[in-house]
Amino acid sequence: MLGRVGGKPSRARRTVLRRNGIESRHYAIDRARGEAAYSNAQLAAEAIRALADVGAVDCLACGTSLPDQLMPSHAVMVHGELGWPRLEVVSCAGICLSGMAALKHAWLCLRAGDAQRAVACGSELASPVLLARNFEAEVEHKLAALEEHPEIGFEKDFLRWMLSDGAGAALLEASPRAPLSLRIDWIELSSAAHELPVCMYAGAEKQAGGGLRGWLSVGAGDWQARSIFSVKQDVRLLNAHVARATLAEPLAAVVAKHALRAHHIDWFLPHLSSHYFVPAVVESLAKAGLPIPCQRWFTNLATKGNTGSASPYIMLDELFRSGRIERGQRLLMFVPESGRFSAGFVHLSAV
Repeated sequence: MLGRVGGKPSRARRTVLRRNGIESRHYAIDRARGEAAYSNAQLAAEAIRALADVGAVDCLACGTSLPDQLMPSHAVMVHGELGWPRLEVVSCAGICLSGMAALKHAWLCLRAGDAQRAVACGSELASPVLLARNFEAEVEHKLAALEEHPEIGFEKDFLRWMLSDGAGAALLEASPRAPLSLRIDWIELSSAAHELPVCMYAGAEKQAGGGLRGWLSVGAGDWQARSIFSVKQDVRLLNAHVARATLAEPLAAVVAKHALRAHHIDWFLPHLSSHYFVPAVVESLAKAGLPIPCQRWFTNLATKGNTGSASPYIMLDELFRSGRIERGQRLLMFVPESGRFSAGFVHLSAV
């Protein structure tokens, strides 16, 4: 679906797919045309409509990694697709954690009494960025420079086989609905950017010292020749720090703050980019003092793929609809973001 860059098969594809354990995923691509069948805003609106008749909404908060445009904001475009009356609309930028930031904003609006009903959403349309045609100019540039290996770098090719399209949404209300609702008890978000450099990025180039040179500082003629807008990741930096910086350390603080115990958690929903990281998650849970056994984990990475900011919504929706959540059970969601190593935790109770 994504095509071959320079007419050559990817050297990373087989290895990455074997390690990440993704068996099926969704791309919002029209097979006949090879073009996106939806915009990101349209995907988000579809997920929100799937909530059915939500009634009057006071707040709409949307998060995404790659909006359809630089301006205006993603959330106002989603609002336009929905055609709802005037309401508070907020966009949350970031990568995987942007969806949870949107959830927290919507939740805080209810807690503050500013809203009686709010909708939060996470959506990703990654596939158009991953299409082979977006890298052809870079390959041609390298061929013209007579480089020995004209294929695109691993930091770009790696992510072509990691990311999926998808959207999910949640309706938040001030009181529960029968027969079963999930109460948000708390949401904790944190960043380790004060100690670690950028790991995952787009619209920029990484410099020798670890800083980023943004697209505004790069000549327009080089945007394609160097695939400036492709999504890139420093895999060595990821492997070295992701478990500690996004789980072990921030979770230890959350465990202490909220007096969490492993036997209190009935369901653990980790957003995983790859099954390769499962052993590291197990080890980090133990280090943080919360050794939740894998029998109480729920993830649909294998069947839905890595949908970034939409992943927690898609996981929660599937588990909720399965009928396996019982009243009185407690859920802990974990969402890491490798952009500059951020983390999010959401604690919910079935009521």
